[in-house]
Order: sequence, then C-alpha cells, then structure tokens
Amino acid sequence: MLPDTDELAEMLLDLQVPHEDINDLVRMARRVTDDPELRQFLERSVDELVRGMGEVGGAVDLPDLDWASGPLQRCFPVYVFVAALPATRAYHRERGVPADVSRRTLADLGRNMAVYRRRYGRAGVQAPWWLTHHFRGELYQLGRLQFERARLGRRTGTALAAAGLDVGPDSPCLNLHIPDFHGPLTPACVDRSLALAREFFPLHFPEERHRVMTCQSWLLDPQLRKYLPEDSNIVRFQERFRITRAETEPADTEPVQFVFGDPELPIGGLPRRTAVERAVGDHLRAGGHWYVGHGWMPFGDGA
Repeated sequence: MLPDTDELAEMLLDLQVPHEDINDLVRMARRVTDDPELRQFLERSVDELVRGMGEVGGAVDLPDLDWASGPLQRCFPVYVFVAALPATRAYHRERGVPADVSRRTLADLGRNMAVYRRRYGRAGVQAPWWLTHHFRGELYQLGRLQFERARLGRRTGTALAAAGLDVGPDSPCLNLHIPDFHGPLTPACVDRSLALAREFFPLHFPEERHRVMTCQSWLLDPQLRKYLPEDSNIVRFQERFRITRAETEPADTEPVQFVFGDPELPIGGLPRRTAVERAVGDHLRAGGHWYVGHGWMPFGDGA
C-alpha cells in the first residue's frame, strides 16, 4: 500500500513535507510495512478516508493510533494520506482538476506539518481531520485561498433565505479558508482567488449550484477595525462580506494561534512587531475578547 523508498521520498516532496522530516518518515515506513498490525491499521484508515470520495460533508472517523507513541504516532497520518494519494488523484482526474491545482491543494499536508513543527519543535501532523477534506476531493487551493465544497447550516441557510436569496439550510455553498505560510492577504490576491473559484467550480462540479461563499473566521471580527487602518488587508477583506452573525462565546485562542503560532502562549508576552500582533495582543491585555464572525458573499458577485 505504501510505495517503495525512492518513490515515497518523491511523493513526500510533492506534498511539501518539510525536508528535515523526510529521512525519518522514509525510515519509519519500514516499520509500518513490516508490522502486520500496523499494516492492517493503515489499510483500515485508508479505507475509511477514501470511502465516499467526493461526497460533501461525509463523516470520516480516522482511527486513533493510541497504542503507539513518539514520532510514529505523531506522523502516522502522513502514511495514511500518502497511501490514499492514488485514489485522490484519480478522483481529481475524473473531475478534470488541473494538475497544478491538485498539487497545490494536497501540499497542505506539508503546510500542516510546518505548523506543527513551529508550535512543538518536532515532526507531526497538526490537524489530520482537516486534511481529510483535501484528500477526499472536498477542498481546493485556488491562488491564495482555499475553497471547500460544503452545505449551508441551519442558522446561516435560514438567515440567507430570509434575506431573499434562493438558498436555505443544506444548500450547496463554498466555505472560504485562509491558509498560513502564503504571504499577505492582499486585495489583488483575493480578487484572483475569487475569480479562479468562480471559474473552477462551475466547470468541474457543474451539478452543484453554488450561490454563496461563506467564511467563519476571527478575521471577520469587526473589532479589528478599531486597531487597523481602513486600507489594511484585513479590513479590506472584511468589506467583501455581509455578516450574518457573530459568536457570543469568545474565541481568544484563534487569533493567538494563527498570528503567533501557539494558542497557549501567555498573553502578557505576545510580541508587538506588526499592526496585527499589536491589535490581537493589546486587545486581550486590556481585558477584551475576540470572536469568530460568520460572513457570506454571492458566488457570482464580482466583489
């Protein structure tokens, strides 16, 4: 199920796995293939991942390797995603997804591992559950942004229907995500990503009538406007969305994680090197809280 040593190293490079992790991953792969119990566990995991390939919102329950420890436990999801890669690529080819879109989408595995190393200083996969969307054909990287094929929830669907849109709960939508390690969120790069999405999805998923794009993020917290200039990238990004609601429960760890790399960092010591760092840290130090905003924009809008 896993490729041989040379091919495995090349596949890891294609997935943008950090170079310093590749030798250890290739070495540990022998343990997976030589141990019948580990090999069977890998096969069950891959079967769970690829079952219902392409389905929107399908439940994926990757089994937990809780009886192992150390690097193998932290990195085992890498082998699951590598072993599932042929099925993912076959689905992309079936849908006519261009090779460069496929490559950049699945390279989020390497980004996820880089986030883990930034936080913990060692190899591991930060959020395997998140990567299931990529390897099941639900999410695509188009320029600076990622777009996830999804369905409107009850509250958002009801609110948009009340606003006069031809949608409701469970209607197809695209969830917009902002990946890390990809440069500034400039208006020009957002324009390009939105244009790519409006071309990509009608071409490759014509049966899904996407009428809205949604975003759930702390970047949509209107309090950011108190700290950032009107022409900042974040404020310009906020202006694209119409807000349906804001959460009432604080989400203070969200900006700390995405801005500083570790949600558990002490608030008092957060750096103040950039305008965003000062905004996030100063607001928390003053006793304030950050909240996740829920926004939407028309899929066909040129905004």
